[in-house]
Amino acid sequence: MTTIEFSENGNSPFEKLIGHNPEILKNWGCLEETLFKSSGLDPDLLEQVRRTLAFGNGCEYCMVKSGKADFKASDLKISVAASFAELFCKDHRSILKEHFTMLREFFSEKEISELCTFISFINASQKLGKIFNLTEEYQENAVIKMEQLTI
Repeated sequence: MTTIEFSENGNSPFEKLIGHNPEILKNWGCLEETLFKSSGLDPDLLEQVRRTLAFGNGCEYCMVKSGKADFKASDLKISVAASFAELFCKDHRSILKEHFTMLREFFSEKEISELCTFISFINASQKLGKIFNLTEEYQENAVIKMEQLTI
């Protein structure tokens, strides 16, 4: 059971939880679509970052959607992005200028801006999912069960 009741607005369980204010739902959805569809970052990189954050934030709804991050360690750009996302999730206050120096080895300033914006948005979404108790049974697109995941 979620911590608040679903609204009548929205298509997914997550949308129904934030849909109590239709204007927030609309703009949240617009930002999400922009981040996923208008980014200069590779869609697989974004997905691997999303998956990494899901486990850091403990959002079951997001964890079972696609499982754990799945990329080759040799793909340094994704590895760096996922590591940065994990650090952001654990303690964003510990991020230093040196972390941005490392990001600049793989990303342009525009890409760093997009990556940090994406991480912030996904982090907020997943934390909402967690506090609203949006568990795996609400995920219609699950590819894995929580019991199959080693966390």
